[in-house]
Amino acid sequence: MSSRHHIHDFMRGRIIGNIEGRKITDVAREFDIAHSVVSRLWKSFKTTGMYSRRHRGGRVRSTTPAEDRYIVLSAKRNRRTTAQQVANQFLAASGKQISRKTVARL
Repeated sequence: MSSRHHIHDFMRGRIIGNIEGRKITDVAREFDIAHSVVSRLWKSFKTTGMYSRRHRGGRVRSTTPAEDRYIVLSAKRNRRTTAQQVANQFLAASGKQISRKTVARL
């Protein structure tokens, strides 16, 4: 399986700047990357007007930063409580179900 590397924004800008008035294959040869990569980058630049990579979403967090602070504070107030007990206290206070692993991660 081949490894894939992301092209940094600076390099993307250089590639876009070099494409102006030149062939994509010549630019690809100059930067030693596949012409399909340069072609895809140029196509993306023409449609969006941006050369930087767009942010990709991940898994949605179950708690907000404020709730994270509340969980940490309640755990620090009574250091003898287990993660499961803190999760149960959070459920009683907010009505949101979180796992003990979420508490332990914080």
